[in-house]
Amino acid sequence: MTAPEPQSSAAPGEAFTPDFSKGLLPAIAQDHASGEVLMLAYMNEEAWRKTLETGEAHYWSRSREKIWHKGGTSGHIQKVLAVRLDCDSDTVLLFVDQVGGAACHTGRRTCFYREWKDGAVSECAPMVFDPQKVYGA
Repeated sequence: MTAPEPQSSAAPGEAFTPDFSKGLLPAIAQDHASGEVLMLAYMNEEAWRKTLETGEAHYWSRSREKIWHKGGTSGHIQKVLAVRLDCDSDTVLLFVDQVGGAACHTGRRTCFYREWKDGAVSECAPMVFDPQKVYGA
């Protein structure tokens, strides 16, 4: 005998909302297949809504002070397959399919491409595209 599916009387997403009263919230993008952490960015309420509405990751750019559709310029979008909130509803975890293979604006697979290990620093993520060709000088 299988257990019944959990039921919710709330509209989809209604009871599943981050606590934006704390301001911008960290949003971690993780590759859904490998589990690799690709990047950390920030979300406000608008970025959250656009992400849920479109199925593609949107963030708040602190440097540009505007909504940022990940991959809008490079084409390396993040298709969101699942979303989790932490226990305090103040951190967002996105499980994504990283289209094009690069999450980092430097052209690498992940923003976490520098590693300190055994007393030495090395680069541990491959270049996927040339940022000069994509973004210009």
